[in-house]
Amino acid sequence: MSASFDIPLSPCCQITFFEEKKFQGRCYETNGDCANLLSFFSRCNSIRVESGCWVLYEKPNYKGYQYILSPGDYADHQQWMGFSESIGSCRSIKNVYGNTWRLRLYEKPDFGGQMVECTEDCPSVHEAFKLREVFSCVVLQGAWVFYELPGYRGRQYFVERGDYRKYSDWTAPNPVLGSFRRITEL
Repeated sequence: MSASFDIPLSPCCQITFFEEKKFQGRCYETNGDCANLLSFFSRCNSIRVESGCWVLYEKPNYKGYQYILSPGDYADHQQWMGFSESIGSCRSIKNVYGNTWRLRLYEKPDFGGQMVECTEDCPSVHEAFKLREVFSCVVLQGAWVFYELPGYRGRQYFVERGDYRKYSDWTAPNPVLGSFRRITEL
């Protein structure tokens, strides 16, 4: 069983959610953003991203844990580092096309203290920049995923072009930033 949204479809983005692991059970396919997926399925244990990059949220209305997925097959929720089988909302990421990424990290809120500018992935913020905490940032170009732990592990936070005056602006519970990487269409 498949369903579609009554919104304009984008040919560059397509994702299918499956209730069971290994692409089994009921499925739901979409080409666009959705603030409440729970009306289409009760749980999500596997996902196939045909095209585009996506940010998935644990709860409806783009809240809760975030998971950033690029094209590929994810046979169970652990493959996208999911904490549970709940996906409540999703949206396609628009800023992944191009070849330039720029990000500024600040050690204090409101863009204060030491600043570092980044254009590449970083597996360990502390080792690369000697920053223990990141309180604010400015995304100048591209889209990025922040990870709470080094080595691209732990909670994920999606950031795109804009100003983030405090860590809660990217929904982090604290200023700990372990690693980050550019979001690109593979």
